[in-house]
Amino acid sequence: MRRLMLFIFACSILLPSTVQAYEVLVLLSRRDPGYDEVLKGFRAVYAGSQRLVVLSDYTEIDMLRILREEHPRLVLALGDAALKEARKTLQTPVIALMSLCITPPSTSQPNLTGIGIMAPPERYLKIFQSLKLRRVGVVYNSAKNGWYMRQARQAARQAGIELVTREVNNSREVAAALNSLADRVDGLWMPADPTVVTREISEEWFLVAARYSLPLVSFSSAFLSIGAVAAVDLDRVEMGRQAAAMTERILQGGGVADVPPELPRSGQVKGNASLLKRLGMNLGD
Repeated sequence: MRRLMLFIFACSILLPSTVQAYEVLVLLSRRDPGYDEVLKGFRAVYAGSQRLVVLSDYTEIDMLRILREEHPRLVLALGDAALKEARKTLQTPVIALMSLCITPPSTSQPNLTGIGIMAPPERYLKIFQSLKLRRVGVVYNSAKNGWYMRQARQAARQAGIELVTREVNNSREVAAALNSLADRVDGLWMPADPTVVTREISEEWFLVAARYSLPLVSFSSAFLSIGAVAAVDLDRVEMGRQAAAMTERILQGGGVADVPPELPRSGQVKGNASLLKRLGMNLGD
């Protein structure tokens, strides 16, 4: 009996460890309070088994090996780095959140869906109306945000607002596009577009806004401290609940094809009080 126990113990050391079967691999780009809020909402709705992997905890990770050996039924990827890893699989369904690269209504991979980080256009149009803006400039990449901007233009016409747009193919064209808008509009709208909002080019939006005293409305409250007058801050807990509902539809047999990318359901308008006061504007009720 003792020999048998020693043999089992030796095997547990020498053989690769196995992970108990689970349904959802939760892949985080890094440890972040915002991601925690999303997971709080997700777990409040989805009760299935999960494994959490935080990419920043590892020097490198073999995503395909994890999928091959552990067979999760779905990957929930939070953040751009997590989405980059999740894209390596072409079979396992992936739901991506908190990434600029998810732009409804479709994605470039048949096994990929998710929730974008731009609120419905109507939420931003209400901000423009509160600020009494009539001509709003937008720079975007049509391949990334063409569908969204078509929706926005239609809603803007109904709201009596003109969107003055510039399309760009890469981030090098953004500065010139912004400057070409400056004397033609009375406000700027920064979209969640990975082409026009990069670490290198984001500053240009605020330089142009400051140079021409233009109010700039952004998709994220993170930009309020550096010059945006207002933003729609997403309800991350609700986004998690939304992702849980998508997960259940996929795992119940709907498949990714029947669960296309969605816009967030809810968000809160936040403003930069000091900048609004300086510009003589307010967001109303």
